[in-house]
Amino acid sequence: MHNETKKISPARTANLDLDGSSLEVGYSSPSKKGRVVPFGKIWRTGVNEPTTFTTTQQIKIINKTLPAGTYSLWTIPNKESWKVIFNTEVPDWGVTQVDGKQTTHATKNDYVTVDVSVKKLAVPIEEFSISFDNEELNQKSQNFLSLAYDTTKIMVPIYK
Repeated sequence: MHNETKKISPARTANLDLDGSSLEVGYSSPSKKGRVVPFGKIWRTGVNEPTTFTTTQQIKIINKTLPAGTYSLWTIPNKESWKVIFNTEVPDWGVTQVDGKQTTHATKNDYVTVDVSVKKLAVPIEEFSISFDNEELNQKSQNFLSLAYDTTKIMVPIYK
């Protein structure tokens, strides 16, 4: 673990067994504490070390293939939809500031990028959370990678 800042946000893990594939997301969960979602800007999707997404077998994110491996997870939040980015580079730290504007996100390493609609929540979520959810849609079970913060939730469809 890197010691860039005092770590107040707890480390969390979300796991899913998807028909023999193990999926895991590791992230640190910031509390809202009056902060606003960074609309229109690349976000490392958590705090402290980069958020990681690991799959032991090839899966599909919506209709795009993601090979087995570990990826850094980035987002670009907007009011109506979020871009969700799986990047092949996992930096040592979440953000490197250069003149207060640069991050360690290198777009040349973006492997899968998808757009996902926002679901508005009636009750705000104080602590950023990532989970795997399963819902029945059209009489079929569907798995999602879900991210929730403030009054926003996005659900990214995942397929084997």
